[in-house]
Amino acid sequence: MAEYTTIAAVDLGSNSFHCQIARVDGEQSYPLDGLREAVRLGAGLDDEKMLDDASQARAIAALQRFGERLRSFQPSDVRALGTNTLRVAKNAAAFLKKAEAALGFPIEVIAGREEARLIYLGVSHSLPVSDEPRLVVDIGGGSTEFIVGEGYKPQRLDSLYMGCVSFTRRYFKDGKLTKGAFKKAELAARAELQHIVAEFSSRNWKHAVGSSGTARALAQVLQALGYADAGITPDGLETLRALLIKAGDISRIGIEGLRDDRAAVLPGGLAIMTAVLDELDIRHMTVADGAMREGIILDMLGRTHHHDTRDATVMQFMQRYHVDVPQAKRVNQLAVNLYHQLAGADAKNVAQLSWAARLHEIGISVAYSSYHRHSAYIVANADMPGFTREEQHRIAQLLIAHRRSLKKLLPELDDTIDWRMVFALRLAVLFCQRRTSSNPRIESARSGENKFRLTIDPAWVLRNPLTNTVLREEIREWEKIGFDVKISGLYETDDGAELEAAD
Repeated sequence: MAEYTTIAAVDLGSNSFHCQIARVDGEQSYPLDGLREAVRLGAGLDDEKMLDDASQARAIAALQRFGERLRSFQPSDVRALGTNTLRVAKNAAAFLKKAEAALGFPIEVIAGREEARLIYLGVSHSLPVSDEPRLVVDIGGGSTEFIVGEGYKPQRLDSLYMGCVSFTRRYFKDGKLTKGAFKKAELAARAELQHIVAEFSSRNWKHAVGSSGTARALAQVLQALGYADAGITPDGLETLRALLIKAGDISRIGIEGLRDDRAAVLPGGLAIMTAVLDELDIRHMTVADGAMREGIILDMLGRTHHHDTRDATVMQFMQRYHVDVPQAKRVNQLAVNLYHQLAGADAKNVAQLSWAARLHEIGISVAYSSYHRHSAYIVANADMPGFTREEQHRIAQLLIAHRRSLKKLLPELDDTIDWRMVFALRLAVLFCQRRTSSNPRIESARSGENKFRLTIDPAWVLRNPLTNTVLREEIREWEKIGFDVKISGLYETDDGAELEAAD
């Protein structure tokens, strides 16, 4: 990894923001330093799922401090990810523009199961190597992730919409710690857990592990008070709950060693953890040092060393949906080559175009009619390990646009779409429609503003009259949306007579 020596992961959690910086040596990373800000972004969500001004201000101030530390980093060296609060906030898009300006780097919002995958990646690398199945539970500010895995590989992933910030705000809003409030919070958590009990109960794993702030805080408190020797137990949590009820108010918790910002959300975290241990039959939970930010660092290393989880996910989807692999490879190669001529070497776009090319026919397994829409729907809505929501959205847009009418699709395509990618994919699919390796030699390809110029071997066109016809139809499709497309090498027909190649 000669191109850089340090990388950074920014985790925009619903309770805390973290910035982890690591030094890279070959395929290993070593932590250098980290920053933590107790932002409690999730506490700023109102009943309409809108982030209030105060929480946004706290977040922006924290990101400005992170941005100062990361000022010398290259964009490829930093990955910033948003989690549950930014998944559900209706004004997240407007906030993210300000947040990215403050941080100085793009921020991606990831799905709950992708968050779970990264958590497991970080946790599993912080634990002793074991082939026995483990359960990892991460209670965050707005969501709780559950993973069962062996070694470094997750096998089951899920994310539930309950967290220490959201539950404290909902059930302990006035700061009062009563038996009734805890009962309501625990019952709500138990109701959420019913959806996953079958897959995550104790018969599916040998060891239970907690990660991140809530689990660490609970383990530290239980040990400090003498309620547990180490880790987290049901009896320890029950005794702690009685202590908090006796205190009567969040402001009077006053446990030595417990930070004020953590005490402010401890009741919600305690209620969730109590329900988790009971419903999943956990008698003892250890606590790991690793968390999502370490998982982000490891995932960045994997991408740099060509162990990209996204490539593995694409291969799995191709197998799951019975894709014609040789055809996908033909379309992929031709689309990427054409895009290189049109736009140069843009690694991010090339990767997304390549994934789209390999996945463009997955919708055929649903129905051939409008299969491009089925393909786009699957990609936009499926859990795709390694991919962010934005990446899935962009690939889905390429898939929806890769065939049929462009004009009818305009309302579905946003301003961020790169029309050169669409052009490259559409042409590659047309050229490869015979599903053979007999593709044309593209002598040149250029693009300008709303303009494409392509030169192909006219002799090949004469041998493939059907392709000549569909390419002329393709030119008309682009004209309908205001693009000027000329393909040299095509010929016009009049009652079957061949005319000179068009300019």
